[in-house]
Parts: sequence; structure tokens; C-alpha cells
Amino acid sequence: MKKIIIAIDGPAGSGKSTTARLAAERLGYIYIDTGAMYRAVTLAWLRSKLEMSEDILCKLLLNLHIELKPSEQGQRTYLNGEDVSDEIRSIEVTKNVSPVSAVGCVREKLVDMQRELGKNGGVVMDGRDIGTVVLPNADLKIFLIASVDARAMRRTLELKDKGIIESVKEIKEQIITRDLFDSSRDISPLKKAGDAIEIDTSNLTIEEQTEKVVVLAKEIIQKV
Repeated sequence: MKKIIIAIDGPAGSGKSTTARLAAERLGYIYIDTGAMYRAVTLAWLRSKLEMSEDILCKLLLNLHIELKPSEQGQRTYLNGEDVSDEIRSIEVTKNVSPVSAVGCVREKLVDMQRELGKNGGVVMDGRDIGTVVLPNADLKIFLIASVDARAMRRTLELKDKGIIESVKEIKEQIITRDLFDSSRDISPLKKAGDAIEIDTSNLTIEEQTEKVVVLAKEIIQKV
């Protein structure tokens, strides 16, 4: 049976990463979290303590080796051999990942890596430009949306589970700012592919939205 390519895009907090991971598990596919790759570059820049500029980021990339490896705890992200899976989820990385992701050389390098990872199918890849730029020929394209209030509440609870306390209001402001930046940047802006299926997750559980994706995938798999 042919293994298809599934692209899941959407704004921060829409549930795309968890949905993509669980859908991949149910289908026996490989899950690829592209956001983790951009976060790894952002972490490298933060550690360098250098100013934010395209030249600096392009030079940093020359000495960065990013790997995504499966584990019993899910995908792990390695930066130059170091497991940075937890550190890349810090508030500081989250606040800076959008401007880093908008830099041309960063997107060019990581998009090449992502295309290589997804070329043989049997993958569920999530991000913000997977269906439009990285894998425009994906067999199934999903675009997840959710209200700002729902997304802010989810992020607040996620951070609380990690021992990080931030108000819903602060998280909401961060999400609004990031949405505006991601959707208005010149290079690979966040937008829905013309042939993507939109799913509003505002009132859905993770299990419910995962089931919707799996059902759609199985319908396509049966036809190919």
C-alpha cells in the first residue's frame, strides 16, 4: 500500500504539532516537527548573544547541524549533537522564533532539509508553509485554525504543566503578535493552501481533531 504525504499547517496553538504526532502514530508514519528545526536555529542565535541580522544568522547556519530523531518520548531535536528538545520550548525561544524563521537563508536551508525528509512519503509534517512551499504536492493538506482565546488557554495550560506561570492575557498578546508577523512576512507567509482542508479546532479535543485527519488520510490511502 502506497504511503502518502500529509501536510498540516496552522497558527500557533491550533494543535497542529500534537495532532500531527498522534496521526502519524495511528497511521504508522514518521512525524516531522519542522517548527522544532526553526526553534533550534533560534536557540543557537540566542546562545551566540549576537545581534539579530541576516548576515549573522547566515553565518551561524554554516556551523549548525540539526537532527530530528524518534524516541519513546516522541521526536527529539538535536543541535550539533546536543538534545535541545526541552530548551527550544522556552519562552525566550518562542518570542524570537518568528523573526528568525523569516530570514531567507534560514528558510532556504531548512526547507531543503524538510523536502528531503518528506520525499519518500509515509510522513506527517507540520508547520506554517508545508502545504504551500515545502510539500506543495502533498497528498493531503490540512489547515488547522482556532480562536485566539482557545489557543491562549491551551498555551497557558501547557506552560503551567512545565512549571511556567504566565497569564492568559500575556499569552494572548503574544499569539496575536506572532499571527500578524507570520502571516505578513515576505518569505513563506502563513496561509492556507488552495486545496487544503480547514478544520476549526476551537471546540475539539485533540482526539477528535486527530480522528478527523486520520479518516481523511485513510480515504486517500484507499484510492491510491
